[in-house]
Amino acid sequence: MKKSKILIVIQRSNGDVFLSTPLINALYHYYDQAEIDLLINDDTLGIAKTLEHIHTIHLYKYSWRKLSTLQRLKEEFFLMKSIFKKYDLAISLTSSDRSVLYAAFGAKHSIAAVEKDVKKAWWKKLLLTQHYFFDTSKHIVMNNVTPLNLLKINCSKVEITANPKAEDIKNIENVLQKEGIKNFIIFHPSAQYSYKMLNNETRNTLLRLLNSLNIPIIVTGGKTAIDEEISQNLPELANIHNFIGKTSLGEYIALSHLCQAYIGMDTLNMHIAAAQNKRIFAIFGPTLTSMWSPWDNLSGTYRMGTPPFYTYGAITIFQANLPCVPCGKAGCDDKHGKSDCLALINPNTIFQEVQKWLK
Repeated sequence: MKKSKILIVIQRSNGDVFLSTPLINALYHYYDQAEIDLLINDDTLGIAKTLEHIHTIHLYKYSWRKLSTLQRLKEEFFLMKSIFKKYDLAISLTSSDRSVLYAAFGAKHSIAAVEKDVKKAWWKKLLLTQHYFFDTSKHIVMNNVTPLNLLKINCSKVEITANPKAEDIKNIENVLQKEGIKNFIIFHPSAQYSYKMLNNETRNTLLRLLNSLNIPIIVTGGKTAIDEEISQNLPELANIHNFIGKTSLGEYIALSHLCQAYIGMDTLNMHIAAAQNKRIFAIFGPTLTSMWSPWDNLSGTYRMGTPPFYTYGAITIFQANLPCVPCGKAGCDDKHGKSDCLALINPNTIFQEVQKWLK
């Protein structure tokens, strides 16, 4: 049966929203340019706006949590009303109670990820047309395309896409021309949380080594407090160019499109580079590589390996050689504290692999 209006619910992080592109693209083409809407958290609106084939974006706003109970319920009621039975198909990639309800009330045919715990999921299964179990042992991309199997849609090759807009490319090309930069490498030192980042000493040691390659290294980042702190502590070096806070997300995608390689942390920017088939040198701390490794478009998969580094396709991953790596925790204390494993990654090891590639 043709599905002309589809709602996709993704109430997680930027990476989750971005890595939904294989599902979105497959649905768009299979159902002959279906009208696809998103329902997301408002802190992921920036990346959602860059996705192709999206018609309307509905927002759950975190600011509602500060309202009185009555006001919050009123806002959530209006959001639910705006999607209620408006769609032919609704898919939730998130298993939270709220996300499942959005999918169930959004369309007659509803699909959602649910927990394996029967006590949490029994009522969700009753509301949904179909369900699947979110599997933390599988890559996030494979989890995200599971609804295609339920819909009997063949997806022979899973591919992530990140296509910049012509206007953003032009803007970035103008900036690069003014800076006298042609071929360059991106170095992205930040992440949403500090437990996923190198410390200042390790990061700046790596930058000094990269500076010796005599190729422009563009340091990127947003406008958060974490990015601002990194910007203020960057060493002044001839081949290091500070672009932190100077590009929109769309312009960053264009910048990534034009670069030769990506060096940096496991974050949204890494996944964007992978989607563009760039040479990637990704630095991982506690993050589960089985779930969040860069997706290799050319082979349509990813691969696990052995620390201190391993390569598959055009992707090299660096990790500390510790028995606890990766643990999947938010820092060693699991409370967004420091990650000892990141402090043990040798910047010389990263530099040598980049140097080999350049030669």
